[in-house]
Amino acid sequence: QVQLVESGGGLVQPGESLRLSCAASGRNLIISDMRWYRQASGKQRELVAVITGGGNTNYADSVKGRFAISRDNAKSTVYLQMNSLKPEDTAVYRCNVDVREGLFTYNSWGQGTQVTVSS
Repeated sequence: QVQLVESGGGLVQPGESLRLSCAASGRNLIISDMRWYRQASGKQRELVAVITGGGNTNYADSVKGRFAISRDNAKSTVYLQMNSLKPEDTAVYRCNVDVREGLFTYNSWGQGTQVTVSS
């Protein structure tokens, strides 16, 4: 099974930047699509960004042009570079990965990291 370790969250002021990381580890795993979700207090979880195994990316309209998702396959890590942060970006961010292990395909979640944007 896969283990996901997230890092990079914190408290920043509006306009500043953060980079989130999510490293996946395990044996005989093939990781395809990797995503970042977020959930603000009292709101529904939303998909922020996705990167496919082939490197194709897509973003929520609310972050397009400000956030960038990338991956390092050698490190089995997905990143989310967040620039020009706004208070509306405050949320718990969780990585989500599609994993194939043998004949099984499953989806795994990180535990989440808090991002707070406040002046």
